[in-house]
Formats: sequence, structure tokens, C-alpha cells
Amino acid sequence: DQSNVTSYAATVVAIVTLEAFAGMWINAFIVSMICIAWVKKETLNSNEKILLLLGCSRFWFLCILWVYSFLSAIYPYYLHVHPTTQLIGCIYIFLNYLNLWVSACLCVFYCIKIANFRNSFFIYLKVKIDRIVPWLLLGSLLLALAISVLDYDVTEKLYSKNNNSTCQGNFGEESIKMEEHLFSIYFLTGFGYVASFMAVTFSALLLLFSLWRHKRNMQTNSMKDLSMDAHIKAMKSILSFLVTYSINFICLILTISYPIEKYKNAVMFLVFVYLYAFPGVHSLLLIFSNPKLENTLLRILSSVKCKVCMR
Repeated sequence: DQSNVTSYAATVVAIVTLEAFAGMWINAFIVSMICIAWVKKETLNSNEKILLLLGCSRFWFLCILWVYSFLSAIYPYYLHVHPTTQLIGCIYIFLNYLNLWVSACLCVFYCIKIANFRNSFFIYLKVKIDRIVPWLLLGSLLLALAISVLDYDVTEKLYSKNNNSTCQGNFGEESIKMEEHLFSIYFLTGFGYVASFMAVTFSALLLLFSLWRHKRNMQTNSMKDLSMDAHIKAMKSILSFLVTYSINFICLILTISYPIEKYKNAVMFLVFVYLYAFPGVHSLLLIFSNPKLENTLLRILSSVKCKVCMR
């Protein structure tokens, strides 16, 4: 059994290391390219602001995830102690929620910027979206911080109640209170997952409806329509985001639905493999949906390939 546990831990660390470093490199590329553009232009547009915060949050999220996985495999008894576990959990919740909410803001931004509706409120949002984006990012930051602090407070109370029940022997009464605290954690976690997923889903559906309506109105026009091309490209991007988000949402729900003792079965192993890969995969899709980032990445890869071939 001990050898199986060691083998499982080594496999997890190897996979997490591969996915984390790939994801960190992809997000570091996004952040560095945007920072270079920031220095040149001395300003950032709304899309670049969102991508900058998203890239930073995902880079540090993967960094913390890799450090925790590596240390938990090597020093499990020293790492899983109070209050280290609570602090790491708080940081993990903050960064995870931040990248989920910021990526949802990106989908909403695409929807408002590209979709065409005659609704007065939607037109108002389209005109004011560049002013709204900083507030959306600030709101995402504060919401992620609030939920992480609440999660830390709940786990701290749970730890205290568990120690008191062990010392005093009031297992019946304390177990009920522990279940209430666990329900609070699950509710907070599920709320963040569902809210961000619904934002992405509604944005994708609105863009899809806008594209369908635009195609119907332009069927009799034989001229090439640049707006149609923008719609099609945006829909490819937003639908790819929706697919990856849907799988990620299902995986996140499974992590809070399954008991901890079932985490080492094959299904949950695949779930965590995807969750660790999601920040890198989604960021890679963002790169290929942005012509400037895509061209720069292809130039870098081609130059690296040439240097390797010359050797």
C-alpha cells in the first residue's frame, strides 16, 4: 500500500509539474506581450486590461498549485498543519475565483463589444463598456477576496469546533455544527462556480443569436461583410471557451460533490488532470483568438525550431 501511495504521489507531481510549467509559460507570454505593448503605447485597451489580470492570476495560481503539490508529496506531515493548510486554501480559493471571474468578464466583454442588439440598455453598455471594464475587474478582485476570507473564517471555525469536540467529547452536537460549516463552504464554492459559468453561457448564447440574426439579414447581400467575419471569429472563440468552461465547471462540481476518500480513483484523477490543465489550455485559446499574440507566438516557436534544427 505504501508503494502504491508513493507511486500515485509521484505520478501526480509529474503531471502537475508538466501542466503547471506549460500553463505558467503560456500565461507569462501573455503578460509579457501586454506589458511590452503597454510600455510602447503607454496605455491599455479594455481587452488588454482583462488579459493582463487574467494572465497574472493564472500564472500565480499555477505557481501556488505546483508548490503545494510538490511539498505535499515530499513533506505531507509538515505542510498539512494549522494554520498552513487554511492559508494555502485561502490563497488557492482567491486565485481560482479570480481567474474564473476575470475570464467570465472577458466573455461578457466580447459579447457586449461584438454583438448587435437594438435594446437601449445593451446599446448603453456597448457605449460605456470601456469605462465599465475597470469596475468589473475591481469587482471580481473584491469578490474573490471576500469569498476567500469567508472560506478561511469557516475553515478556522471548523478546526476550532473539531478540536473542542475532541477534547470535550460532545461529538453529537459538534458534528451538527461541523455539517453547517461544511454546507457554508460548499455553498460559497458552488455559488462562485455557477455564477461564472452562467455569465459565460449567457454571453455565448447572446453572441450566437446575434450571429444568426446577422446572417439572416445579410443573406441577400453578396458583398463581403467584415462584421460577419468578426462575428464568425468571435463565435469560434467564444464557443471554444464555452466547451472548455463547461468541462471545467463539471470537474469543479465533482470536486465538491465527491467525498475526499474517493479522490484517488481513476475518474477523479482525470478530473484533477483537466483542472490543472484548464488555465493553460484556455489561455492558449485566447492567444490563438488574438492575431497579434498568435503571430508573435508563431514567430517565437519558428525561431526556436530553427535554432534546434541548426544544432
